[in-house]
Amino acid sequence: MVGSGFLLDFLDSKCTSYGIKSYVFLLGVILVYHTALSSHVQALKVNCKSKNLSSKYQHCGINPAGVHDLDCFGKHPTSYRCVWKPGNSASEKNYTLIIKQPFLSSSPSRIKHCEAYYTSQTNISLRLYEMYNMTAEVFENSASTNCTKSVFRGSPMSLFRCDPPHNVSFSRHSGKLDVSVKWQKEDVKAVQYYFVRYKALGSLSWSKPLVQSKNGTKCTVENLNSSLVYSVQIQCVIKARCPQCPWRETYTVTAELTTQPVMVNMKDTDIAKTKGRRLISLTWKFPAKELHDSYHVIIGKASGEAPRERMITTEPEIRLALSYSEYHLNISAVNNASTSPAVSQTIPQREDTPSTGAGMLNVTVHSNTSFTIHWKEDLIKNYVCYSVEWMERGHKAGSMSFYENKYNHRTLTYLPEPLEPLEPYKRYSITLHTRPDKDTCNMKKVNNSESTYGRTHFYSIEGSPLSAPTKLSIYNVSPNSVELQWLSIPEDDIRGFLLGYIIYCTECHHGGATTERNITVSNSYELGDLKDGTAYEVQISGFTEAGVGVRSTPIGFKTNFQELSNLIGVITIFAVIGIVLIFGSPVIKRAKVILWPSIPNPGKSNAMQKIEEPCELELLGSINHLEVEEWDTNSLKIVEKQEVIPASPLPSMLPLLHASDDEEDSTEMTCNWIQGDTGDSTEEIPSDITGKIIPDINRIDPQSSPFTFPCDYTTIEMFQQGIPQSMPARTSVSQDTESDPEDTEWTVVKSGLDYMSQFSTSPILDGKEISTIL
Repeated sequence: MVGSGFLLDFLDSKCTSYGIKSYVFLLGVILVYHTALSSHVQALKVNCKSKNLSSKYQHCGINPAGVHDLDCFGKHPTSYRCVWKPGNSASEKNYTLIIKQPFLSSSPSRIKHCEAYYTSQTNISLRLYEMYNMTAEVFENSASTNCTKSVFRGSPMSLFRCDPPHNVSFSRHSGKLDVSVKWQKEDVKAVQYYFVRYKALGSLSWSKPLVQSKNGTKCTVENLNSSLVYSVQIQCVIKARCPQCPWRETYTVTAELTTQPVMVNMKDTDIAKTKGRRLISLTWKFPAKELHDSYHVIIGKASGEAPRERMITTEPEIRLALSYSEYHLNISAVNNASTSPAVSQTIPQREDTPSTGAGMLNVTVHSNTSFTIHWKEDLIKNYVCYSVEWMERGHKAGSMSFYENKYNHRTLTYLPEPLEPLEPYKRYSITLHTRPDKDTCNMKKVNNSESTYGRTHFYSIEGSPLSAPTKLSIYNVSPNSVELQWLSIPEDDIRGFLLGYIIYCTECHHGGATTERNITVSNSYELGDLKDGTAYEVQISGFTEAGVGVRSTPIGFKTNFQELSNLIGVITIFAVIGIVLIFGSPVIKRAKVILWPSIPNPGKSNAMQKIEEPCELELLGSINHLEVEEWDTNSLKIVEKQEVIPASPLPSMLPLLHASDDEEDSTEMTCNWIQGDTGDSTEEIPSDITGKIIPDINRIDPQSSPFTFPCDYTTIEMFQQGIPQSMPARTSVSQDTESDPEDTEWTVVKSGLDYMSQFSTSPILDGKEISTIL
């Protein structure tokens, strides 16, 4: 900005030269343009030939902290420039540059050319006379007391100089450094070559010898250490038109990036409420984190359709909104001098495209270079720009974009190079994309540029299958059916859309008939309506719209016999029954022992007796001698041992006893059944008893007697149930023994029964006595 000191000096000089009128005129001009001059930094030039302005800046001195390094040089004979560096103290800096050219160096008082420039910039363009030496002085803050100055002297003939390049770029690879420079417009023709010198960062000495460029723009430095950082300077080669080419700015070149990023994850997800477009999330990592500045991501369609978009990111991740096409992507780390090797990633074509049924997308082929693609009519309401991609599996895709705003179809003719004509019997997939930009149907960018409408397949010409299904197998053979399984025909051999299979079934006997069955596309089939016990031969082939293909190798089988099937069932049943009979009983017994308690053997029970003969029960033969104190004396008193041989068995008493099988024991056991104080051993049983009871017993028919039991086990309860109802009720053993003799005698018998009942359940009998009695 022009300061007030500039105006005062300028006005003072004008007042002297032009007078009052000139002063007023110039003052008005200055007032009019004052605002413009303040906002747009410009320099005011004043002719100072008639007045020595240097005397007004005598108080300004040279100070390293003030303005310094004034330098003047020329670009061509009519154009020169002076540049300087400002001081450190002043916050607002105003400069006055005075250029003087005397006629002769011996008479500096005679001035040929003198001009003063007032500016706030640190450089001024000016004109000089080539034949005269020049002196340049620049004053900083000339109106203040701390004014400083810098002085330059030289000959315009020796001031021609080429400026440093205004743009320099570096590229490091394989231990080499490529330098590319651009010079100022006025220096382009003057600079034909330049030098490059370098040193490792922190080193004191520069490399020798200097490296010269191949031309005015390119230079290559070799044999560098890829891991080191270098300092580089550039100097033009001195020529007549460039007598001055100083080393200028020092550039720092970072280390070479030699490793590539490592892909970590790629995720393919749907975008909410958006059809035909997906979100690709990519993340990666780079080992040398401190050496790179950013990452370059280059992405393009696999079909080769332009453009290949470059995106720059500082983070090792990126998200892209893409259609369902296939894309190729490269990721590199970058710094100011190096680009790392790229990691390549293919984003595969997404197969789950929007539904193409119900006539959404169809193709009609006219020739090997022409086909028509059809889509739904309502699509034109929203889109006019489309793109079509078609490809054979394993080959590069072809693409074409077009504009259509009237019809729901488009015929593509004369496919552009390098796309090859359509081949017969080859399956092609075709995809239609919609593009939202209406100003141009070509892609402006790859990311977020199109959506996939649908995909379908087509053949230019269909053919019949070249091969048959393989690995035909037979399963689950029965008398009337069999199951067939096979592998599909390879896609390259189908040569069309497979409509289904034909099964050929032939009976293997003289004149056997062959039947054919068409089935839909499947890999298994149950062949029924067969004859039992019959041999068959089976073949299978596929068919397309063009015809039936090759038959498979025949395979034979024989159905089962129906009778044999029944016999197998019967044998199976008997086998199961046999297994149950053989292994069932031990299992049941074992289960019984575990699940139910053990039941005692009735033959060993003291509550049951065994009757051997079904006809007549025998009377107890003998009873072993028993200890008197072991008997119940309340029921029976034994006075004397006496052998009693009953005239006939007493059926009413025998159910409680078991006849002894041992004759020796029978002769040894004796029992006196007659109660009394004294008695002869030969005394007979009273007539009342023998006459009333025993005779009646003798008259009982053994077969019809109620006391006759089969030769099996019976209990006391059964015995009691068998007593005749006419028999008197059991008399208590506690009755008085001194009653009527008849009663006494009957009591003896009943007491004996009671005794036997008690004896059978007496807990004091040992095992030997129990075994003797039973």
